[in-house]
Amino acid sequence: MKILNGKGQVLGRLASYTAKELLRGEEIAIVNCERIIITGNKAFIRSEFDRKRNMVGTSQKGPKHSTNSEIIVKRTIRGMLPDHRVGRGKEVYAKLRCYKGIPKELEGKTIIEFPKPQRSKISEVKEYTYGN
Repeated sequence: MKILNGKGQVLGRLASYTAKELLRGEEIAIVNCERIIITGNKAFIRSEFDRKRNMVGTSQKGPKHSTNSEIIVKRTIRGMLPDHRVGRGKEVYAKLRCYKGIPKELEGKTIIEFPKPQRSKISEVKEYTYGN
C-alpha cells in the first residue's frame, strides 16, 4: 500500500498520479486531503462549486456534491478512471482511500512526500483550498 501526503499538492497532478498507480494495481491511501491545493481563478472555482452544489431538481432530495475535502479528492480521481460502477473501474476504485489528517492506523508507516510544485515567475497562480 502506498500512502501519499496531500499537503501542498496540486489536486489535478496528485489525482492523475494516483489514477495511474491504481490502474497498475496498487492500493493507495491519501492523507491530509484538507490541505490539497486547487489552482486557478478563485472566483471561478468558487462559482462553479456553488453552481454544482445548488443543482437540485424535482426528483433529487438534496445536493449531490459534497463539501468534504476527502470526497472532493475521491470524485476527482474517479473521473480519471474507467467506469467506476462496473468491471475494472469498480475494482480499482475500491482500492482508494482518502483521509482528513493522518489516521491512527497509518501513523507509523512511511508516507510518500512529493516535491512542492514550482510557481511560474511570469504569472502568479491563485490558490484555493476547500475544507474546514
